[in-house]
Amino acid sequence: MSTQVTYYSYGGKTRVIALDVAAKLQAGCEEIADTKRPGLLRAYTAGIMAAVRGKPWPIKPVFTAASACERVILLSPVWAGNPPPAVHAALALLPEGKSVAVKMVSASGKSKCRAAVERAVATRGCVLESFEDIKA
Repeated sequence: MSTQVTYYSYGGKTRVIALDVAAKLQAGCEEIADTKRPGLLRAYTAGIMAAVRGKPWPIKPVFTAASACERVILLSPVWAGNPPPAVHAALALLPEGKSVAVKMVSASGKSKCRAAVERAVATRGCVLESFEDIKA
């Protein structure tokens, strides 16, 4: 099954894990990038509020190579138990009909967003293959 690894990383931990996953699977790897990267203060204030509310922020084009793949592995940090705004935006842009594996990366190894992520994936006509919390 052809696979595309797509990730968002604010501090770098998720990037390291995503690159490792992509290397092990010999898969393509693509970063979700904010149109305008928020500074630390904005990320930890407005960013966390947007994450909790499930609100997206503008991102650069993503999933450019995923249309040719059958599976997308999406890696995301956890902001206040949820995906950050850039990941909310990316979830809304998932290519239709893909199998999606989601890996949420945090210091605690716990998130509280499986149901919301599953709804977002289903809205795009995709199937949530797996959901995993990773302690990093």
